[in-house]
Amino acid sequence: MRRQILDAALHLFTNRGYFNTSIHDIRHKADVAMGSIYNYFAGKEAIAKALYDDLLERMESVVDTAAASHDKSYDQGLALVTVLFELTETEPEMIGFVLNARHREFLPQEPSLCSSKPFSKMRDIVAHAMQRGEIETMDPWVASAVLFGPALRLISLRLDGVIPTPLTDTASDVWRSSWNGIAAHLV
Repeated sequence: MRRQILDAALHLFTNRGYFNTSIHDIRHKADVAMGSIYNYFAGKEAIAKALYDDLLERMESVVDTAAASHDKSYDQGLALVTVLFELTETEPEMIGFVLNARHREFLPQEPSLCSSKPFSKMRDIVAHAMQRGEIETMDPWVASAVLFGPALRLISLRLDGVIPTPLTDTASDVWRSSWNGIAAHLV
């Protein structure tokens, strides 16, 4: 039932926004009794926090899997962009909530999304690439923005319906272009 409530909240928060969704809306969408919601959560903010934590944990797992599946930073980044593009197609609400929701407005005590574990681990991939001499040495924030920023922007454009076709076939081209912008050696 917890998952049912969180799935309903994800749908509503992503499509209507946090502030345009009431606890009654979540109850109705989840098709549960109000008491059931309060058995799991203290209120709407607690639902949003649990959803945020669950999705960040899932994103962290995605980053960990991409990093563990390859030795070279280039391949780790490509694997990560590929899976993010796939998730954009298969789970757009999840990706939309993680990347597009203005979390600090309704979870002000939480650190910014860019300071979260998954995004920190993405910067770790970049830092390791610099240490290995695979990319130019520079500020890790700048390098991370250059490498992952284009993919994340394309995801936003796809979720907004600006890009009409799936991103999945473009992962290799997007990553190669981003990488070559700061690579020590072109690929």
